[in-house]
Amino acid sequence: MSDPADSNSSQLQDFCQTIARQAKEASRKLALVDSRAKDQWLKSCAAIFESRVEQILQVNQEDCQAAQSAGSSAANLDRLQLNRQRLLGITGSLRAIADLPDPVGEIIEGYRRPSGIEVRKVRVPIGVIFFIYEARPNVTSDAAAICVKSGNAVILRCGKEAIRTSSLLAGLMVEQLEPAGLPRHAIQMIETPDRTVIDALLARPQEIDLAIPRGGEGLIRRVCDLAKMPVLKHFDGNCHVYVDASADLKMAVDLVVNAKCQRMGVCNACESLVIHRSMLPAFLPILADALQPFAIEIRGDAEVCRVLPHATPASEDDWYREYLGPCISIRTVDSIEEAIAHINQYGSHHTDAIVTSCLASSRKFSQEVDSSAVMINASTRFNDGGELGLGAEIGISTDKFHARGPCGLKELTTTKFIVTGQGHTRQ
Repeated sequence: MSDPADSNSSQLQDFCQTIARQAKEASRKLALVDSRAKDQWLKSCAAIFESRVEQILQVNQEDCQAAQSAGSSAANLDRLQLNRQRLLGITGSLRAIADLPDPVGEIIEGYRRPSGIEVRKVRVPIGVIFFIYEARPNVTSDAAAICVKSGNAVILRCGKEAIRTSSLLAGLMVEQLEPAGLPRHAIQMIETPDRTVIDALLARPQEIDLAIPRGGEGLIRRVCDLAKMPVLKHFDGNCHVYVDASADLKMAVDLVVNAKCQRMGVCNACESLVIHRSMLPAFLPILADALQPFAIEIRGDAEVCRVLPHATPASEDDWYREYLGPCISIRTVDSIEEAIAHINQYGSHHTDAIVTSCLASSRKFSQEVDSSAVMINASTRFNDGGELGLGAEIGISTDKFHARGPCGLKELTTTKFIVTGQGHTRQ
């Protein structure tokens, strides 16, 4: 793993130049690696993780204790903590990625032009990816796996809260590279806490092709401000569930409880609920009872507070908020048009769901809500690379270029035109 000798400016620049150039050279070699070698590497990584369970959990416990002592929030601690089940999820994800088709070299389309030239559009790796992320050690393995499988070299820079766990996971994955026939510098972890390393690497578009920040809004905006290369991002996850006038009550309760409470500190958890006025008297008291065991604070408009006297009046800021914890905003609307307008205005274009039994409503909602994923009678928690069949993801993009939604293998490729002639010249 990598750490500059000190924070001296010239040494720091030399360090970042070395890291970036090593990654660029590795990316050129990795683009030519056989898919079987990449898949074998992934399976070896899964096996080595399984053989080191106790070590990984012990190191992760050290990270968790340090984060707790530093006053990390409950949501951050939840994202940071590993247990045997979550570690099993990591190894399962690695094997799932190994089982997916290799996108590199896929012919997207091919045709012959009247001139006689033959044209093919094929998938190729992006090149070098600089991935900056916060307290999610499982993201370390997912990012490394997806990048390498799609033929990209990756430079990893995790938050200080997860540095012990992430460095161990990345180190184990690096150890498996050369035995599988892959370049050693396909994965590099930046271990220094010095933020100027990020700044220096973001200024190297000649070697780094794409930056992906994953974490809080402050981190992402900082990367966007400094990056000299394209940035793939989402700022926050203010996800909505809209309960339509035709919604089944039990289904609506079950979906909202799952979307909000199954795991609160994640970007695809429901933060905002929109309810058709006709559903309010019957639905809201039942939902409040279902949320009570999770100690969810309800912040609502005047109508919500009238039905639920214990609710807190919502402010304008609440409609925009990503709580990442036991709080939800609830807005009453008179029509699906008003619901869509509210979601498009206050949402983060991440994930929004409708609960309805009306086909016309589901079509209208899916066509007019401007989000990376729209769920019809399904929890917002399904907007996830693993759940949508991508094996895993490096993040969920709310951009419209170059990729949108969960970014898996195909989203980490670009395209190349290959034109074949037989001495053809243009007339």
